[in-house]
Order: sequence, then structure tokens, then C-alpha cells
Amino acid sequence: MESIKIFVQKLPHAQDLPLPDYKSEDAAGMDLLAAVTGGVSLPPGSRILVPTGLQIAVPRGFEAQVRPRSGLAWKWGITILNSPGTIDADYRGEIKVILANLGNEIFTVARGDRIAQLVVTRIPRVELCECGQLPETGRGEGGFGHTGL
Repeated sequence: MESIKIFVQKLPHAQDLPLPDYKSEDAAGMDLLAAVTGGVSLPPGSRILVPTGLQIAVPRGFEAQVRPRSGLAWKWGITILNSPGTIDADYRGEIKVILANLGNEIFTVARGDRIAQLVVTRIPRVELCECGQLPETGRGEGGFGHTGL
């Protein structure tokens, strides 16, 4: 299994929080924690920007993606807007998560809550080549439910 190093800097408001880590041997994502000072309420239909207190240096050729946690989505209707959020290799600002409440109850984010997953993946550089016509496929232009339910 490939392993890469990512340098992490904790900001003052996250000094007492642990670094993200994998919760199982084959987990794809590491949990990001909320670095809020107290409980922050998220009413139904609203969104908030939650700080993690972390800055990272993603190596060239990789990206870090911020993704929703399935348990929050299923149990509470909490998801992440702009998902997956991309952290580019040249970004050095704080990782923040845009949580949205699609549920029916007020959701409270407490300090240290696991609010998102961080997945790191290799990203190839792509060269776009303009052409007059694309190669044919069996599917063609079919999309948006063209195969039925």
C-alpha cells in the first residue's frame, strides 16, 4: 500500500485536539474534527462553516478531498456542501467544512466532533485535445436516467 507524508500545522484553536486518523485498517478517509469553542447550533435548512484548526501541505500530484460522514447524513441529515471539497497542493489555509442541515431537527456541533472525512488521492495532469468529433460508444449521449429505474 502506498504511503505519502503530509505535513500538518495545528492552529491555536486546535492544539488540544488529536490529528485526523484512520479508524480502521482499510478506511479510505481520516476523520476531521470540529475546532469550535463551544456548541454551535445548526437549524434545519441552514449551513455553517466549521473550522478544523488544521493547515496541511498536500504534495504535488495529489489532492485532499473533504467528504461527508455517512452516519451524520443518515442519522441527522447533515451533509457537506461543495462535496467533495478539494484541497489543492498549493493551498495552505485552514481546512474548514461547510456543514448543511437537511434534516428536521436542530443539530449541535460540539468541540471535537467528527464532522467530515479527509481522503487523499493522486491527481494526474490532463491535456485536453480539441477534436471535430468524439469516438463513438454504445451509450452515446444517453444520460440522466436513460437506462430506466
